[in-house]
Amino acid sequence: MPRIEEAQPKYLQIAHYIRDQILRGDLRPGDEVPSERQLASDWGVSRPTAARSLEALSHHGLVEKRQGSGTYVRGLAVNRRARELYGRARQTGKIYTPGEYAVITSAGWLEAPAHVAEALALAPGTQAVHRRRVTKNASGPITLSTSWFGPEVGERAPRLRDPDRIREGTLMYVESQTGRQGSYAEDRMCARLATGCEAADLELSVGSAVLIVHHVVYDLQDRPLEFSEATYPPGRWAFEQGYPIG
Repeated sequence: MPRIEEAQPKYLQIAHYIRDQILRGDLRPGDEVPSERQLASDWGVSRPTAARSLEALSHHGLVEKRQGSGTYVRGLAVNRRARELYGRARQTGKIYTPGEYAVITSAGWLEAPAHVAEALALAPGTQAVHRRRVTKNASGPITLSTSWFGPEVGERAPRLRDPDRIREGTLMYVESQTGRQGSYAEDRMCARLATGCEAADLELSVGSAVLIVHHVVYDLQDRPLEFSEATYPPGRWAFEQGYPIG
């Protein structure tokens, strides 16, 4: 039986408890979450407090109310941070979860755009290897991403230039081919409107808002190893981050 602690507002404790059930997969898309009445009884709180907890979950896009029916878990993919994807690849040899798959839309040599060249410490106009993919599941596109690698990596890891999938993940493949090991990464996030190509790949209306994540992996010598730019559609993703304060 869950217990209320005084350090945090009661409605948030309830919301976080249900949120954690959703993130763990205990409650799956389409499952009904407890009603206001049931929450009030289980947690020993008032109906308004229980209602506020459901409103908090709805505000964060985790659940949806269906008139006359109840509240249900949305079909929302929760973004796994890159370190979790790397961990999955190292443990299982696969970077995607069951039901997810990637379609490589282009791969090969291209002149690195200015922001890519800067991130990879390349001279302007340098040719780099790119891999552009759309990741999907049964609900449709999850993300659009392009990975970039400098010419040294591109020469030593030829499968990067092939549109076939690299099932163990590009970083593990690059590490095995180059001997350079990923040590740490830096992410930068921003929001903007989708371009026409992004909207088409993500099945969005032109001008939809999207989240952009720039991700740079550095090796043990602090040299950039990979730069990736990912585009996330609205309404399909939630980013969770926990950290100590004080």
